Formats: sequence, C-alpha cells, structure tokens
Amino acid sequence: MAWQQAAGTGPHQVRRRSAAAALLAAGLGAVLPGPAQAATVLRVLAWPGYADADFVAVFEKRHGVKVEITTVASDDVLRAKLASPGGPGFDLVAANTAEIARLVDQKMLTPLPVSNIPNTARQLPRFRQLQSIAGITAWGEVYAMPFTYSEMGLVYDRQQFSTPPDSVAVLWDPRWQGKVLAFDGSSHGFSLAAMHRGLAPFRIDPDRFSSLARDLVALRRNVRSFYSLPEESVELFRKHKVAVMHANYGQQQLKQLRDAGLDVGYVVPKEGALAWLDCWAITRRSTKVALAAEWINYMLDPALSREFTRRQGLANTLEEPPALSGDVPMGPIVWLEPVEDETRRAQLWQRIVAGDRPARF
Repeated sequence: MAWQQAAGTGPHQVRRRSAAAALLAAGLGAVLPGPAQAATVLRVLAWPGYADADFVAVFEKRHGVKVEITTVASDDVLRAKLASPGGPGFDLVAANTAEIARLVDQKMLTPLPVSNIPNTARQLPRFRQLQSIAGITAWGEVYAMPFTYSEMGLVYDRQQFSTPPDSVAVLWDPRWQGKVLAFDGSSHGFSLAAMHRGLAPFRIDPDRFSSLARDLVALRRNVRSFYSLPEESVELFRKHKVAVMHANYGQQQLKQLRDAGLDVGYVVPKEGALAWLDCWAITRRSTKVALAAEWINYMLDPALSREFTRRQGLANTLEEPPALSGDVPMGPIVWLEPVEDETRRAQLWQRIVAGDRPARF
C-alpha cells in the first residue's frame, strides 16, 4: 500500500491531492497507453511514500502495464523479501547505498542501462559522479541510481525542551523515560549505540557486542516504543506526548509531524547522524530490464521529483533541498556503509526487543 499523509484524508485533503495529481500528470506530459501488454507486471520493492498510487497510475497508463508495489519498514524486511525463493521476485528495489553494496557483492543486481535513463542528465552534479558514490558501482558498471536522501536526526518537542538536545545520549536519559521513540532496526540500532560510545558505527569489534547489546537493552527500557513506519511514529508521538525521537526517516518524519500540527524541532547531534542515500536498482532476477529502466527514468522526472519532495519532505537528486528554517545541524553526517556482521546484529536485536535481560548478553 502506498503511504498516505498523516495530515488526514478529509474532503479538503482529497481535493488537494486530486489537484496535485492533475498537475503531476500535466507536468509529465501527455499520457498515452503504449502497446497492449495486459500480462506484463512490474514488481517494485520500495519504502513508504516512494511510489504513491497516482504516480503508479501515470506510469501504468503510459506503458500499458501493471505495477505492483510492495513496501518495507526496515532493512531487515527488505533483505528477507529479496532473499525469499518463492514467487516471481522483484524487478526493482529502492535501497540505501550500504544495502546496494551488499546486493552487488551477492550478485543480486544487474548493471543499469544508464544510456536508457536520460533524466540522469538533470541530476545535481554530485549525483552524476557515480564513481564517487560508494557502493553503487563495481567492475566498471553502475548498479544503482540515486533517488532521495536524508540524515537520521533527532526530532524533539519544542514545548518540552527549553534548548534543543545536542547528543544522542538524550535517548537514554531517564528523565525522558517513556517519552522516547526509536527505530526498530538491527543495523541502525547497533550503529547508534556505537556512536553513543564514540565507536566506529559500521565496524564493531566482536568483543564490543555484549556491552552494546546491554546499552540497547537500557534504551529499550527507556523508550515508549520502537516504530517501523513513519506514519506510525507520528501517531505514537502525538498519542503519548513524546519528547524526543531518533528519526530514521529524517526530514520526512519532520514534515509529517509539522503537517500534523506538532511544534517540533530537528537537529543533528554532536556525535553525528547516520545518513542514507536511497537508490533505484534492477534485480538480476528481472526479465523486464528495459521497462525497469523506464521506471527509474520516470522517478527522476522533474515534475514527479518536485511532487515527491512536496509530499514527503525528502530531498530529491535534481534540486537542492530548501533550508529548514530555525533548525541548525550540529554534528557531522555519517553516510551508511556495509556493517561487519548483519546476521549477528539481527539475531542480537531480536533478543533485545523481545525483552531479554542485560545479564544474558
């Protein structure tokens, strides 16, 4: 299911959404169905909000195909979906550069026909320099195309903080027990705990895992809840009068919360913030590479990119993102990298969120 904005779906919102859809279709040009391809189905694995129903409808009509969108709420789920041997599999996946690097290494992706994706010429210069983006090229081939990005900052309630929080330590502060939200994800969870301790987030020494697992048990005991989807975090934030949240979806969650009428601020803590660059890639299992390349080109269309940013609050790769008025990042941005042992992280994380005691780690 495509993500729906947390601000509501009443008649005014519906009219605005319909108007936006009409403008989007106009901006993308005349939409004429191609040759009849009733049996052709393009299967896409993506994050919430990346392929709203009206975006999909335009593409379907233009190419005379059906598009099936499957959304995921964590990298763990994304890996499981791609690894599943049953069913026809996916043609396209949206994933961050660390996940892309892992998929390339496992030979699960096919090189992109970049010459068939002309909208790449419209991207900002730093996103056209593909060889300089770690994880998306190998053996002289391009395996993924940048689409959107954000850092994972801290969202805080301005009514509860006299000054903005400046450290990830706030997530463990007992003063805010029961008023903290954190993301339910093994890789990011251990990286966050490592940064809290001043350690390298992606290369944790084996003898450090036990102490970091105990730190994450302490975090579990301090949080109101772990969330998966962005709209879930908005509902939890509002319902429980949350004070601070580690925002896995970054500025997307900031926009949703503000659209919902909440007075929230956003900072990058002094330890830094993990940051993701999500890209589109074509799986090796796909038999529809040409159509999949058309999808990537379509997602980089200027009209669609602008509408995506307007709806989601996330940056696109064609335009510089607008500055966030009144919010001053404090720490460095730490781009995601492959981790030392994703299986170990996932196994420990399952025990942590299930309620295992610290003495057992």
